[in-house]
Amino acid sequence: MSGKGKGKADPKAPDANMKLWHSVIDGLKALYKGKILPLEQTYKFGEFHSPYLLDSDIEAKPMVLLLGQYSTGKTTFIRYLLERDFPGQNIGPEPTTDRFNAVMWGPEDRIVPGNTVAVQEDKPFRGLSKFGTGFLGKFQCSQCPTPILEKITFIDTPGVLSGEKQRIGRSYDFPAIIEWFAERADMILLLFDAHKLDISDEFKTAIDALKGHDDKVRVVLNKADKVSAQQLLRVYGALMWSLGKVMRNPEVVRVYLGSFWEHPPQNEETSKLLEAEMNDLITDLKALPKNAAVRKLNELVKRARLAKVHAYLIAHLKNEMPALFGKESRQQELIDRISDEYVKVQRNHRLPPGDFPEINRFRDNLKLYEFHKFPKLQPKMIETLDEVLGVDFPALMQQFPVDREVLTPMEQNPFMADVVRSTDDPNWWTYWENVDTVKYASLFANMPQMAEKISGQDVKGYFVETGLPMGSLAHIWKLSDMDKDGKLDRDEFMVMMHLVELQRDRSMDPPPALPPTLVPPSKRNLPR
Repeated sequence: MSGKGKGKADPKAPDANMKLWHSVIDGLKALYKGKILPLEQTYKFGEFHSPYLLDSDIEAKPMVLLLGQYSTGKTTFIRYLLERDFPGQNIGPEPTTDRFNAVMWGPEDRIVPGNTVAVQEDKPFRGLSKFGTGFLGKFQCSQCPTPILEKITFIDTPGVLSGEKQRIGRSYDFPAIIEWFAERADMILLLFDAHKLDISDEFKTAIDALKGHDDKVRVVLNKADKVSAQQLLRVYGALMWSLGKVMRNPEVVRVYLGSFWEHPPQNEETSKLLEAEMNDLITDLKALPKNAAVRKLNELVKRARLAKVHAYLIAHLKNEMPALFGKESRQQELIDRISDEYVKVQRNHRLPPGDFPEINRFRDNLKLYEFHKFPKLQPKMIETLDEVLGVDFPALMQQFPVDREVLTPMEQNPFMADVVRSTDDPNWWTYWENVDTVKYASLFANMPQMAEKISGQDVKGYFVETGLPMGSLAHIWKLSDMDKDGKLDRDEFMVMMHLVELQRDRSMDPPPALPPTLVPPSKRNLPR
C-alpha cells in the first residue's frame, strides 16, 4: 500500500471534511450571489462599507493576521510554525519586515509581487487593488510547499514603530489596510515582547481598527523565557493593564505565553508553563480549518444583517428629501442629525442597535452622495434577505456534524475484553488495546522532541532503517498524523510503530484508512 508524502499531499484530497467544506462554501457563494449581492449593489453597500465579495474571498483558506511592534517575533513565529525558512523572510532585532507578506502554500518556493497577486482570481486579495500602487508595492505573497500552509494562510505585517515619523513615512493608510485584513482573518494575533510592553500611537490606531472583530483577537507574550517566574508574573500584569487601556472591551482577551523559535524555552523555572501555553495556541490554530466554514457563515450573517440596515438607512434618507427645492440644506441637516435618523430607522423597523454601522464613518461617506438620487426601499429585496437570514443560513448550519465520542468495543460492551485481546481474531490488530504502548512509549521517550512531539525530519532515518518501501512509510505517516500538523505526538507515534511492525514482521499491508477502533482515545474527537 502506498501514499503520497506529507510535503506533497494534495490539499484538495477528497475526504468527509473537504466534501462538507465544499458543500457549505458552494452554498454560501450561491446565497451571496443570488440573494445578498443584488441588494448590496442597489444600495451601494460596497462603497460605504466592505467591497463586494468575490468567489475567491469566500473560498479562501483560514487566514491568521499577525500584528506587533518591531522585533516582537512575528516573522520568527511564522517560521516556527512552518519549521523552515520561507521566501522573503527577514529576521533581525531592528525593523526588518517593511511590507505586508501573505505566506501561502505553493508547489515551489517563490515570491509573487503585490500588483500581480491583486489581479489573480484564485487569490483572496483582489480587493486590495483599491489601495493603489502605493500599498501594492509594499505587499507580496510568499509561497512554499509546507503542510500547514495547505490549510492556513499567514499575513505578516510591518513592525510598528513609535513616534510620528513612521506614520508620516508610510505611502498607504496603515489602519485601513489592517481593517481590511481583520475583516477577512479567522484569527488575529497581537505579539508583544516580554521586554517591550509599550503601545505606540500607531499600534493603538491599528488595534482600534480591529473594532468589531474582538472575538478573533488573541495576544501572544513572546520571548517569555527570557525573564524569571516572578518577573513573568509582573510582566503579565503590566501587559493586561496596558491592553485594558487600549482594548475597551469588558471581556478579557486570551493571552498566550511562549517563546516561539527553533529552540525550546531556555528558563527551566517556567519551561513547563510555557510549553503548555504554546501547545494551547497550536491547538487553537489547528482548529481553524475545522471551523473555517462556520466562521465564514458567521461573517456572512453579520454582513447580511449590516446590508439590511444599510438598505433601510439609504431608503429612509431618500424619503426625507424634498421633491423640488431646498435639497442641499435638507441633506446637510440630515447629515448633522444622522444619530436621530438612526433612532427613527431603528424604531420604525425594529432593528437591533448593534447592527447599525459606525456612525462617524457613515456620516463621512454620506457627504460624497446626493440623497435625492438614492434608491427607494424595495420590500421584495428585504423579504429575500430575511429569508436568507431566517431559512437559508440555518439550513446550511444543519449540515455541520455534531461531535460524538467514539467508543471502543470494550467501552461499549464489557464482555468484549477477551475477544479484543485474542490474536485468534483476524481483526485483533485494529484495536488500540492491542498496541504495545509500553514498548513504543519507551522508544518515543528516546526520540528527539520539541514540545512533546517529533518531526518527520528527526525520525525519517529511524523508519527508513525498518526496510519498508518509502511509499508504505509515507502512507503510514499520513494515517498516523491524525491532527495533520506534520509531527507525531506519543499516541500518534505508537500507532505508526504498530502499523510499521505489522507490515515488517507479519507482512500485513497498512489499511487504506485508520480503523476507528485503532484511534487513540486522545484523538477520537478529531475530524477524520
